[in-house]
Amino acid sequence: MPLDGVLRKVLEAVPFQLTTDGGPEQARRRFADLPRRSMHPEVAVAERTVAGPAGPIPVRVYRPPSPRSVLPIVVFIHGGGWSVGDLDSYDEVARIHAVGAGAVLVSVDYRLAPEHPFPAAVDDVWAATQWIARHAGQIGADPDRLAVAGDSAGGNLAAVLAQLARDAAIPVRFQLLWYPSTTFDTSLPSFTENADAPILTLAACKGFTRWYVGDTDLSAPPATLVPARGNLGGLPAAYIGVAGHDPLRDDGVRYAELLAAASVPVQLHNAENLAHGFLAYAGVVPAATEATERGLRALHAALA
Repeated sequence: MPLDGVLRKVLEAVPFQLTTDGGPEQARRRFADLPRRSMHPEVAVAERTVAGPAGPIPVRVYRPPSPRSVLPIVVFIHGGGWSVGDLDSYDEVARIHAVGAGAVLVSVDYRLAPEHPFPAAVDDVWAATQWIARHAGQIGADPDRLAVAGDSAGGNLAAVLAQLARDAAIPVRFQLLWYPSTTFDTSLPSFTENADAPILTLAACKGFTRWYVGDTDLSAPPATLVPARGNLGGLPAAYIGVAGHDPLRDDGVRYAELLAAASVPVQLHNAENLAHGFLAYAGVVPAATEATERGLRALHAALA
């Protein structure tokens, strides 16, 4: 299916391509300088830090308006190839998720590659998730209605969190994974079909992966790096949203197949006319809005 016409016009007006060309600082500046809209100003926001393995971890707590004093809770992990992105650049996406889920949402920052390669990001988001599960009551949230969510590299980390939480007996009810990196298998067809896709190319996938992997031996990678290699039995139900014009499309599809084979309830939606990163265009591109709302409805229903 051709790329959505509205998205094409937006990308012509404001071109953007994720790339490692120029190094990490330049990549971060390009990402931070993207125009963003103010979304859901009614959401209350609080800044906090939690103790991490290498020092304090910044988190941002979002609470949508609600007559209820206790709400479900969502741990959200931002994307950006494990190398770009932060709480500010994902502020609008976090607000959309908090309102859509009807939940307290905690957006977690983490150390970025290549300065801090694997497993630094995993260590940080796992430490934050454990704190959130233990202290949910302090922020007006119900630890028994906990979900994890993330996009792209954040989807990878959210999938890892679901496995770690299961092993630690932390009850996670749902995992919402947007165009996640889960297999690291670039032989999947979408990596060839979408090698030169808008926003994310195959070359960029490989470049960000090199930054993140660092010196890790990929001959037998751990599940905390490649969640598709983990034990998938007993994981929480999942919603996986992928895009047709995305090298990572079949990565998400494959993870959905593996979850289903392990008897994990999973919903898969392929937005065939969208590209990687479509969450950023919700509210601007109708097809992106619809695809985003579809996943958020599943998250809301799981936490009800």
